[in-house]
Amino acid sequence: MRTLIFTGKGGVGKTSVAASTALRAADMGLRTLVMSTDPAHSLADSLDLEGPLGPEPVRVAPNLDALEVSIYHDIENNWGIVREHFSQLMAEQGVEGILADEMSVLPGMEEAFPLLRIKKHKDQGDYDLLVIDCAPTGETLRLLSAPETFKWAMGMLRGAEKFVIKPLLRPMSKINPTLSKMIAPTEVYDAVDDMFSQMVGVTETLSNPLETSVRLVMNPEKMVIKESQRALTYLSMYGMTVDTVVVNKILPVDQDSGYLNHWKDVQQRYLLDVQHSFSPVPIRHVPYYAEEVVGLVKLRAMGLDIYGDSDPTAIVYKESPMDIAKLPDGTYRVKLKLPFADVSQLDLFQNGDELVIQIGDFRRIMTLPTSLAGQEAGQAEMEGDWLIVPFFAASGVRR
Repeated sequence: MRTLIFTGKGGVGKTSVAASTALRAADMGLRTLVMSTDPAHSLADSLDLEGPLGPEPVRVAPNLDALEVSIYHDIENNWGIVREHFSQLMAEQGVEGILADEMSVLPGMEEAFPLLRIKKHKDQGDYDLLVIDCAPTGETLRLLSAPETFKWAMGMLRGAEKFVIKPLLRPMSKINPTLSKMIAPTEVYDAVDDMFSQMVGVTETLSNPLETSVRLVMNPEKMVIKESQRALTYLSMYGMTVDTVVVNKILPVDQDSGYLNHWKDVQQRYLLDVQHSFSPVPIRHVPYYAEEVVGLVKLRAMGLDIYGDSDPTAIVYKESPMDIAKLPDGTYRVKLKLPFADVSQLDLFQNGDELVIQIGDFRRIMTLPTSLAGQEAGQAEMEGDWLIVPFFAASGVRR
């Protein structure tokens, strides 16, 4: 199953681009699901449906299903028994109602559940293409970092059950009524294990350019271009491959645009900036439409303007943003592509078998492969767009 993730600054038209891509693929015979993960859903409006979409797929056109994610629906279906136990614990401490429910949500959970749908549909094989209409850029980055965050939180729960609760506290709870109320039943930890197993493979799917690609949607405007550059940096840090940049709402150069003629000239200058900044990533242009792109007819027209007769699911750029190699001298090297990275905001350190990379407010915790077990990171440096991190045997670390 191919997965395309569309993101960009709010207001650039990413929902329209995502929906038109999904419709174009469906018209070409691919079983397609388009899914909105934006809390402020607009997918149903883009498709011009009479009512809102629900959290389960519904048919909106031949070969095309659509849904709008509901975090409350996902939590209830996947985490209900765990949330009920946490709510009971909070009630014992005098915390009830909405606050107790909110405290039962683990870090990364709201972002992780939509990603589990990728794993679900991949395993079921019910679609050829999954198109994800993401929230604006910052929310998207939290979404894509969720597997590592959520697995960390679940790992803490599993570790507590294995090393403390099961061997020590659970036997004691049989003779201590107060303690018995606090110890979660085995069904709760079974649910945690089930969620943990579902998360396995999500990161690998997201970071595999043959399966998943991110497509950045932008307008030819300075602030939007700058945010898209930062997004490319962070997406690369999380191991995601951007295979297309879609520049939307371009005024026609061969027509009189009235009072927008000056803005048309400004756009052309910014289009050159986009070309220079994002090359060699392929760039597609979408014209400015006189009317709002709403409904299947107009979305089909947009899809043709974006892709023409080409396959919208084609892998047009697949350079992986990360590479791990063993060098002839027996040492290892980790390369991470970070275009537009501000070196002054870059921080990197090793914590056991994890490499922690932070740029500004965004952090990635990268689990190192087994081949780097016992190795320690040396002095990192930037070579062009690439962050180079050497690894040496612990006894021969070079700083």
